[in-house]
Amino acid sequence: MRTIQKPLSGEFPPYAIMYMKLVPDDGLLLDHLKENLQEVRKLILSLSNEQLMYRYAPGKWTIKEILVHIVDDERIYAYRALRFARNDQTELPGFEQDDYTQNSGANERSISSILEEYEAVRNATITLFEGLPLEAFLRKGIANGNEVTVRALANHIAGHELHHLNIIREKYLKI
Repeated sequence: MRTIQKPLSGEFPPYAIMYMKLVPDDGLLLDHLKENLQEVRKLILSLSNEQLMYRYAPGKWTIKEILVHIVDDERIYAYRALRFARNDQTELPGFEQDDYTQNSGANERSISSILEEYEAVRNATITLFEGLPLEAFLRKGIANGNEVTVRALANHIAGHELHHLNIIREKYLKI
């Protein structure tokens, strides 16, 4: 079983601590990614379409938009991890999450379509990290102006998802 340790301070930008501290410190990151996927599916399939389209305040995303945002973010962070794992030192740009969400078409999609994509991306992410040589997890690169290790990117994916699950539970499930 592949273990991926949590990154140390300095392996990720300061803002990302909010994601890192949500990930258990047991090295079982890939198991957590698998479990999180099942938790997301169970939660989302229990919701009505009205709940999936709810915005708790003007300008906030719907749950469908949050899900597609998680998928977009995971794709981007896995791509960054691949580049840096292969020791590509090309500086990678950031992305504007609000633009991505606004142009995602998430609210016009069926929840089954979104969950199908979510699962496909998650499986690809897990396969990527399972196949990397151990030394690749400590390789670094620069993305969005910040130096980051491959293991920090992997942990970001899991923590970012947990962050949004917490927001869904706290702000969206009160309707």
